[in-house]
Amino acid sequence: MWSFLLLFLLPLVSHAQYKEPSQKSMKTATALLVMDMQESIMKNISGAPMVAANVVQATQAARKQGLLIIYLRAGFRKNAPEISPNNKFFFANRDRFINASPEQVLKLYSTIQPQEGDIVLDKRRLSAFAGTELELLLRARGIDHLVLAGVSTSGVVLSTVREAADKDYRLTVLSDGCGDADAEIHTLLMNKLFPRQADVLTVAQWMNSLPKQ
Repeated sequence: MWSFLLLFLLPLVSHAQYKEPSQKSMKTATALLVMDMQESIMKNISGAPMVAANVVQATQAARKQGLLIIYLRAGFRKNAPEISPNNKFFFANRDRFINASPEQVLKLYSTIQPQEGDIVLDKRRLSAFAGTELELLLRARGIDHLVLAGVSTSGVVLSTVREAADKDYRLTVLSDGCGDADAEIHTLLMNKLFPRQADVLTVAQWMNSLPKQ
């Protein structure tokens, strides 16, 4: 008899516990990533002051929308113990990283200033995900849409686009919120490669797409 009652009641209990997702919970949650915009990197970027000014505009718009803003900084500990001989790019520049002051390398560009509520993460590789708590933070907040800005386009931006796309995040790349030492590579990535995995917008276009306050 008990078996019969359980067979009858369990579907009712399961049905009572299920709730249709609210319209609010189904909406896309968005975070703005500001990546590697450090003094030590920006000095090599063509048009760095304009890129920084555009990113500041993007952060101001993000704050008005209540979006999470995460700053990523690239650097190594003293003597760069994280650099592997197998990593061709970093190992080729190992002496430069070893001789650099970690604090100085991590210093953000003068106009890029995190505010209360923003998150700052340090990383040891190109991708914003590699060796950081980024994905944990995003999953904890239910974020599935990333808006990317930063330098360089062929470094952190490219690596993060590819990895985030493989992780099934929806992506927007701010074309004039990114920069590279090689303007030709920047243009190629924005026009040819990134559109395959992301929406590529200017900061103004992205801001115009946001809900009106």
